[in-house]
Amino acid sequence: MIYEFKIAFKTIQKEGIGSLFKKVFSYFGQMVKALRFLTLRKPFDGTPDEVVDFSFNSAGGLIYPGQVRSEFVQIAELIKKQKPRVIVEIGTANGGTLSAWCALAAPDATIVSIDLPGGIHGGGYAYWRTLIYRQFARPKQKLHLLRADSHRPDSLAQLKKLLPPEGVDFLFIDGDHTYEGVKADYEMYSPLVRKGGVVALHDICLHPPEMDCHVDKFWAEIAEKNHACRELIENPKQGGFGIGLIQF
Repeated sequence: MIYEFKIAFKTIQKEGIGSLFKKVFSYFGQMVKALRFLTLRKPFDGTPDEVVDFSFNSAGGLIYPGQVRSEFVQIAELIKKQKPRVIVEIGTANGGTLSAWCALAAPDATIVSIDLPGGIHGGGYAYWRTLIYRQFARPKQKLHLLRADSHRPDSLAQLKKLLPPEGVDFLFIDGDHTYEGVKADYEMYSPLVRKGGVVALHDICLHPPEMDCHVDKFWAEIAEKNHACRELIENPKQGGFGIGLIQF
């Protein structure tokens, strides 16, 4: 609830009490959608297209991946093929990608998603959403939702306690999109990836300056040094998005 109170206080300060009432109304609207979501059939073992469609369209946009569909389908196809048993995601936001990882991973996979309440570039979600996100997991999957700063050493230590000894099969970095932020996430978490595993960085395309997104700069450095890189980009001039893959 601390996160919700902070958001309310900031809204009153910046936008006034009227804006707060509008957001409260929207907030309860989201909760109504959440109740509807609980009745939906999850696309376990669905095709990549079906899984991606669910993440875009279920319950009136309650969850949403923030991805270019064609790029998302390609990475979904990769996950479907490899059936990873250990997935770590940096940046949960609206849960759209997390929904897909759970649907496509191994039935007994361990999946951890880290998100900073109030973080930049879409970070932070209301606590009640954890009840929705936990519905993504299959009965034998272990899903852990860490509401924490991925850059803190204690967050890394907490994650390590949750992971099996064989290492991470798939690491998806989509949190702090500043150059320093994405570099820190990569340097802290990529050593956990096993040989043969995959690291994916989101938003590798050049973004407008006002978005303060510089994953493209860090990706260029990685791609220059590592020939086992692959880019999933629908249109190089699309002004954002794009996924970079690194095979370990």
